[in-house]
Amino acid sequence: MARQTLAAVAIVVPDYDVAIAYYTGVLGFDLIEDTRLSETKRWVLVAPKQSKACRLLLAKASGEPQEAAIGNQTGGRVAFFLYTDDFEGDYTAYTEAGVTFMEEPRDEAYGRVVVFQDAFGNLWDLIQPSQIED
Repeated sequence: MARQTLAAVAIVVPDYDVAIAYYTGVLGFDLIEDTRLSETKRWVLVAPKQSKACRLLLAKASGEPQEAAIGNQTGGRVAFFLYTDDFEGDYTAYTEAGVTFMEEPRDEAYGRVVVFQDAFGNLWDLIQPSQIED
């Protein structure tokens, strides 16, 4: 069987530039690509700094069904899992940047974790795993 990797996961956002500003400015992600495909559509990829793994494809909502899905793409469950090797540093930086946390950090069998909400209503886990995977 061929080797496969998950290249990107789409997240529906209300506006490309607002989303880029949030993910790069507040969360500190890198802007990987921003290519205009048409007058209304762009291919926008962001990723955590130094990440070689999956990217986040910022997809501007088009039409009422997509607009209704902004912030609720998983029906209220945590949608994204952001691993870190510096939980306290990232938690402090995000707190200072105004990120909304849904709880206090906690320790679980798999690592240190806290749930936060991005600017569009999506829930994320910030996790420092007990064991970092390659």
